[in-house]
Amino acid sequence: MKNLFLLIGVISYTLSFSQETILHCGQLLTMENEEMQREMSIVIEGKRIKEVQKGYIEGENIIDLKDKTVMPGLMDMHVHIEHESNPKRYENKFRESDADVALHATVFCKRTLQAGFTLVRDLGGTGVNVALQKAIDRSFIEGPRIITSEKSIASTGGHADPTNGVRKEYKGDPGPAEGVINSPEEGRKAVRQRYKNGADCIKITATGGVLSVAKDGSGPQFTLEEITAIVETAKDYGMTTAAHAHGKEGMLRAVKAGITSIEHGTMMDEEVMDEMILRGTYYVPTIAAGKFVAEKAKIDGFYPKVVVPKALAIGPKIQETFAKAYKRGVKIAFGTDSGVSYHGDNAKEFIYMTEVGMPAIEALISATRTPAEMLKLDEDLGTITKGKFADIIAVNDNPLEKIETMLDVPFVMKNGTVFKND
Repeated sequence: MKNLFLLIGVISYTLSFSQETILHCGQLLTMENEEMQREMSIVIEGKRIKEVQKGYIEGENIIDLKDKTVMPGLMDMHVHIEHESNPKRYENKFRESDADVALHATVFCKRTLQAGFTLVRDLGGTGVNVALQKAIDRSFIEGPRIITSEKSIASTGGHADPTNGVRKEYKGDPGPAEGVINSPEEGRKAVRQRYKNGADCIKITATGGVLSVAKDGSGPQFTLEEITAIVETAKDYGMTTAAHAHGKEGMLRAVKAGITSIEHGTMMDEEVMDEMILRGTYYVPTIAAGKFVAEKAKIDGFYPKVVVPKALAIGPKIQETFAKAYKRGVKIAFGTDSGVSYHGDNAKEFIYMTEVGMPAIEALISATRTPAEMLKLDEDLGTITKGKFADIIAVNDNPLEKIETMLDVPFVMKNGTVFKND
């Protein structure tokens, strides 16, 4: 009898797992093209899309989204999922354990998924980001798919040197194991260490940055030879690469070395843009972060004093740079730098992009199809297409007419599982 009950349970589980789910979509943007389709059905079996059909087809398990606009799950190509800005962030590095970081980050992961972002690229943390990725993949916690760089790679004193701003006895001499390098050989070792630690991609800080406790916010911080060694080694391991960069020279070196994407790109000029177009380099603008740091820098005590002038100088420029890069024809991939700005507010970037001339459909493609192509995941993600994973969201209004609707996502499905249905 016990074996019979066990068999019945297995059969029941198998039937429930293989059961089809049908989404009735009032409006549908598959992102395969720019066309808005109406009265469509998406048939989902398990984790993948089985069919996309015209009309409302019948079935046992139907989700009614007839008054919604349905589209692929969104992707943010620049987040820091482990943390979020607050006035105590710098001192918390000395107070919080990895367990503290991980537990706080579970909130950020869930908030991000609930906002409609079913995949993020995490560009630098402590290594807890790898554990978060595994926990989400195993369904221990709720969150988006995470593509992570684990720890960013910097030069000594560079933007991602973890010992910037600490007392002398704590500085030590971090090396490739900690993501700090000073030669092409050390660059190769740092990449291999990231791979060993579980990274999916590589992120370097090609110039100074705004929020590091260091004076320079834009100068180049790697030689061309160092970046080339990093990029070549990453390619050997099948990893894409990203370069945090504000100043022109650091950007040029990264682009010429073959970097996959430039992040922020604040002081990008036409020479840099043309080099990016020539080499197919993507641009991840992070306008939201620029606006956030410029606003918070005006609040006394929110940032250390060395950060404030950099935030006020760099932050307000990113939106203008984005507008120029878009008009010139640089490939744009959506990214917010959430963690600098608040997790869950990612969709504000759509508003900032469209404010300066990018059509809404192109902004949406930059957060769906384009990131999948950049990450070489387009066989499985990025569009609502037969055979791809069922990462699907819905919003209340037509975003091509009202982009603000992206700020409120009432339906989220990832891997065929519904995580939100208001």
